[in-house]
Amino acid sequence: MPSIERHNLQYVIAFAAGLLVALVGRFAFASRLLNDAGGLLMLCFLVLIPMALGATTAHFTPPTAKWMWRTVWSPFLTVVLFLFMSLLLHLEGMICVLIISPLFLVTACVGANLYIRFTENRPDRKKTYTLTAFALLPFLMAPVESQFAAPDDLRRVENTVLIAAPIDVVWQNIIRVPPIPATDLGPSVIDNIGFPRPVEATLTHEGIGGVRHATFERGVEFIETVDVWEPQRRLSFSIVPNTATIPPTTFDEHVTVGGRFFDVLRGTYELEAAGAGHTQLILYSQQRLSTRLNPYAGLWTDYVMSEIQRRILTVIQKRCEAEGSKVSINSHKQKRAGHFR
Repeated sequence: MPSIERHNLQYVIAFAAGLLVALVGRFAFASRLLNDAGGLLMLCFLVLIPMALGATTAHFTPPTAKWMWRTVWSPFLTVVLFLFMSLLLHLEGMICVLIISPLFLVTACVGANLYIRFTENRPDRKKTYTLTAFALLPFLMAPVESQFAAPDDLRRVENTVLIAAPIDVVWQNIIRVPPIPATDLGPSVIDNIGFPRPVEATLTHEGIGGVRHATFERGVEFIETVDVWEPQRRLSFSIVPNTATIPPTTFDEHVTVGGRFFDVLRGTYELEAAGAGHTQLILYSQQRLSTRLNPYAGLWTDYVMSEIQRRILTVIQKRCEAEGSKVSINSHKQKRAGHFR
């Protein structure tokens, strides 16, 4: 019985040691010393810290444990514990936890596997040296990584919808977007992770130079200056977040629009006649992504932007088709009235 309890205690120690490594890394990379160099978006944190977590849990997990426990389940559970603690202690928001969780889970398992491969059939002293190397590597490499600026990646996200309404009706519904009830948007995963819903878009005047104010929930507003105005064909505008109206608690620092890591630069609507009273409406936007892991981060930003645009297009589609239906009914009534005269 005491041997069973000691065996379980070794698992507790493994989880606690791995958690400690991750928490030390979290606070170190969020410190003023490393924050200016990228902080929690440095590769040394996003890749090397979870690898150190995996190596640590593998080191302290009982050597009699099955291979899957040492290389998969122990690091997996430790990462889950770390992410839960980050939410519980308000170290990170749900958005950031969701984004980093797949990366942390995979690299933690990689770290555990590498540790076991490097230390298999080696004396305890060499195992300790190897573990120390894993634990120190993120902090030794951070000054090197800080010498390189994060690359800028310009990304385009495009959504298209076919609307059963004439092109003139669609045009009037994109230059201004009246208030949108939450029920019209429908449910979305991005609501659950904290992104505010779109509310409305106003326009100061029609034509080039007109300013749209696109507002979202929780005080989020974007100022959109029209620089392309081709009636019933194309509407394009630059986008600048109104930082004066956006509360600092709305977005996490790492996903703040207009921040050093992410920005939305432009938006464009294009309309094409699709025959028989139908219109194809295209909405695309351009974003700047500035991280050291742009291909991975871009998967998330592309999804979020696409989901926002999809919901806006769905609202426009429903409104246009409702208006188009009324116009069609009235036209039909007028024809019938003229027929009976």
